[in-house]
Amino acid sequence: MSFTLPPYPYDRLAPIIAAANRHEGGAIECSIGTPCDPPPAVALEAFAKASTHRGYPMSFGSESYRSATASWMKRRFGVDLSVDQVAACVGTKEFVASLGQYLHLRTPERDTILYPAISYPTYAMSAQLANLRAVPVRMENGRLDLESIDPQDAARALVLWSNSPSNPTGHLDNLGAAAAWGRDHGVLVASDECYAEFTWASAPRSILQHGTEGVIAVHSISKRSNLAGVRAGFYAGDPEIVGFLRSVRQHAGLMVPGPVQEAVAAAYRDDTHVELQRTIYRRRLELVRAGLEAVGIETPMPEGAFYLWGRGPEGNGFATAQMLAEQSGLVVSPGELYGDAGAPYVRVAVVQQDDKLALAVSRLS
Repeated sequence: MSFTLPPYPYDRLAPIIAAANRHEGGAIECSIGTPCDPPPAVALEAFAKASTHRGYPMSFGSESYRSATASWMKRRFGVDLSVDQVAACVGTKEFVASLGQYLHLRTPERDTILYPAISYPTYAMSAQLANLRAVPVRMENGRLDLESIDPQDAARALVLWSNSPSNPTGHLDNLGAAAAWGRDHGVLVASDECYAEFTWASAPRSILQHGTEGVIAVHSISKRSNLAGVRAGFYAGDPEIVGFLRSVRQHAGLMVPGPVQEAVAAAYRDDTHVELQRTIYRRRLELVRAGLEAVGIETPMPEGAFYLWGRGPEGNGFATAQMLAEQSGLVVSPGELYGDAGAPYVRVAVVQQDDKLALAVSRLS
């Protein structure tokens, strides 16, 4: 084979999971950001009523789907979008992983994907899957250091990824600065905003608040409404970019199932369940943070998202993760999975039910 895949990040956790499973009741899984709380009733009801759908759904999403997401963008961010500036995707991981290869079709003379040096691994993997260059951008106080980008890399870049609130650090980035940098350099800026509803340090933010030219925002229903299993999201912004991606993705046969589109549209029309979930995650962050701090893991409150980004006294994320598994049954992600600069840290997803998290904290104490 001419192409060798790197190990899947979470496959490296086997020894940590084994240690956690020695506890009575087994491991308390906090390494993956999979929501464990119930999805909203309005979405389940819409899904059930949509069972008569028989035909192929539109690849870019029904008008109802796109209208619901555009209306949500207006309510949440004050951004006015036409339905033609919005299109569906089959979960945002799929979109992130495939964006580079589609943009390369459009601009073959460019071959580089820029992404945060500490970030969701799929940004870098998207370059490998498309045989492109993956170039990490240095972080300064948890934010993209745009001045550090080499001009030669900028000239070759297809896209600059931003993620705010950040997975894994919880930091909020300067989206206005990212949008301006992209326009100055003729580089598309793709803003991954799937944790925007869970922003603690300010009101939720979107890059589209700084205009749509040269930018797209990417959103997922997975975290917002505890619907990770339905695999649905959307991208929105620059009409020319959205139009190009709609066309090429249609040829690839990427379609969100019709009943899923109805359920997601219903979820985006309802904000009440999100406010409840915000309260739950905030409570869990404070509970687990106190437990980690008590055993010497420096864990600031995040500016957003439902992850804690903690640094153990030894400055070794794998060692800290092993200790937590052995002492409390918690399975957390070593920060190295998110880039070399994350090696001293661990990421804790506070997605488990309160009683499980309280049990882990009590074991630590």
